[in-house]
Amino acid sequence: MFAVHGAVGGGFASRLPWLQEHLDLSPGQLGVALAAPAVGASLAMPVAASLVHRHGGRTALRCLIALWCAVPLLPTSAPGLPWLCAALLVYGVGAGMSDVAMNTQGLVVEQRVGRSTLPLLHGMWSAGALVGAGLGAAAAFAGLDARVHLAGLAVLLAAVGWIAGRNLLDARPTAGAPAPRRFTLPSRAVLAIGAVGFCAVFAEGAGANWSAVHLREVAGASPGVAALAFTGFACTMTVARLLSGRVVDRFGVVRAVRGGAVLATTGAVLVATAHSPWPAAIGFALLGVGVAAVLPLTFAAAGRTGQDPSQSIAGVATVTYTSGLLAPAIVGGIADHASLGVSFAVVAVLAAILIPTAHLLDPSPRAPAPEPGTPATPGPVSATAPTTGSPSPAGRAVIGTSPSGAATLVSPLPPEHR
Repeated sequence: MFAVHGAVGGGFASRLPWLQEHLDLSPGQLGVALAAPAVGASLAMPVAASLVHRHGGRTALRCLIALWCAVPLLPTSAPGLPWLCAALLVYGVGAGMSDVAMNTQGLVVEQRVGRSTLPLLHGMWSAGALVGAGLGAAAAFAGLDARVHLAGLAVLLAAVGWIAGRNLLDARPTAGAPAPRRFTLPSRAVLAIGAVGFCAVFAEGAGANWSAVHLREVAGASPGVAALAFTGFACTMTVARLLSGRVVDRFGVVRAVRGGAVLATTGAVLVATAHSPWPAAIGFALLGVGVAAVLPLTFAAAGRTGQDPSQSIAGVATVTYTSGLLAPAIVGGIADHASLGVSFAVVAVLAAILIPTAHLLDPSPRAPAPEPGTPATPGPVSATAPTTGSPSPAGRAVIGTSPSGAATLVSPLPPEHR
């Protein structure tokens, strides 16, 4: 499901140059239109939480993914800028609702299996974006109309998502659990974590949506090579996210984020100063690698904050997701008044901010352990394990924490009996 969601976004992003040329839009006009999805997503996210609460995770996600596969057809069919803005508003609704349901399901799976899986799932999203962008590049090389290309992609991906959805966990709230609030002000800690995610996702959104346009207009690449720019960006993010768990395990959250921030800053500077295709493409690759692991680690940090982890995660998700959807508009506005080079200089500054703020995602600071004999505060995840051989005195699996901060289950059995 993560891969299907990514493939839809990747396919649409790879055809933004076609859309800009088809409607004869300036970078500023395209940037204004690309602000509409942020509004739609922000308004729709609470609705998605209500749907998951009412219908369960499986049904909600299957239906929302099918909707998400179809909505890219609206922007490509718009006859002008006002209609494009309205279509992209609906595009944002589909993106935001399906994204919330998808990440909610991912968190349920992570708690169920007892180890950190969100980086892997986000890596599968990037893999799907790579496939979608690759198909978009092939369609651009062949001169295929984007409406025909995205219609065929929608049918294929909707079928894959519907079939794959049969195997989802039917996560439902416990009996008597109150419905989620539509509007909740996040705490200062959540806002601080969200600010870190904002910088990373802004850089990711800028690279994803403007890589093809930058190579076409600034670096002078052909339409096919320009479409491949997003493919390369998605490829590097895929590899980085799939391997990020090992990097975090070895070096810790803070070092991993700071090292990635250095790479992302270097890549953004390279993009800002490049005037030929290859340096710009390398810059986008470094940018993708540098910010790849930050978003999953931001969700993990949010889950450790506050008394209600799901509420904290929702607050951070809204901030980071809005950042990704606002980034194309802000980059386009700056480019319209200055240049795309100046836009990516701003991206470089935001990437550099991750270096001193990486400690906000550190899972080590925790509340003090309760005194002996004091009952523990019930948390969102609990599990027991059947015991054979030589169980622990309590006969229970111990819930520990991975270096990313996600809950993990530590078996009470000796290694030879696990």
